[in-house]
Amino acid sequence: MSRPAPLDWWRRRRLAKAHAAIPAARWPAAFAALPLLQGLDAAQQARLRDLTALFLQQKTLEPVQGARLNERMALELALQATLPVLALGLDWYRGWHALILYPDEFVPAREVVDADGLVWIDDEPKSGEAWEIGPVILSLADAAAGRARDGYNVVIHEMAHKLDLRDGAANGHPPLHRGMSDAGWAADLGAAYEDLCRRAAADPDGDLPLDPYACESPAEFFAVASEAFFELPRSLAAAYPRVYAQLCAFYRQDPGQRLA
Repeated sequence: MSRPAPLDWWRRRRLAKAHAAIPAARWPAAFAALPLLQGLDAAQQARLRDLTALFLQQKTLEPVQGARLNERMALELALQATLPVLALGLDWYRGWHALILYPDEFVPAREVVDADGLVWIDDEPKSGEAWEIGPVILSLADAAAGRARDGYNVVIHEMAHKLDLRDGAANGHPPLHRGMSDAGWAADLGAAYEDLCRRAAADPDGDLPLDPYACESPAEFFAVASEAFFELPRSLAAAYPRVYAQLCAFYRQDPGQRLA
């Protein structure tokens, strides 16, 4: 009988070690607590467990300012974080190693240089933030909202920013897979972005297909659309079918097939 290749052996050993750190009894409750995971088949659930265990092994979760993080919360957070890369793999999260966790909204209070070269202090309360080179920062209170499938998911939002930043720019245009069209992506998401901004400007209090925060920039549109894609896929597909199709191709998933 042939011996396993050293790399395969090392990967299996690393995965076994990652799983050993998580009591098997915790998985069913964690999956049940997150309705956006409904409908995953047995193979998808197994892969998500593997990715989640490795994510918790590779990334440091750092509570600050009195934030309290228990094993249940960490597991649920990691499940949400790895859902976007279920079909892509953790290599898409290379280059950063920590999640900074605040108990609630936080204020960065740092200098920002805008496109015109003006320097101002960013003191806007935030529920999440993804740095180009550095950690993901999250409000635990907002991360807990992932238990309600209502289209708002700060964990997926910030992970989408990290995917967008894989090519070095937060512009709503992540590096696409072979066979996907950069021009098609830009046209489809750009048209939906302009439509949403036009509707939000015409009726700020009206019923919009996406959170109006998506109008802040193309990068925010991609992140907000990603939240809707995983939480309310059929609503997104009805409002912006071309955006939905592009996200299916990018994430290599079709949540609308499993979520009612």
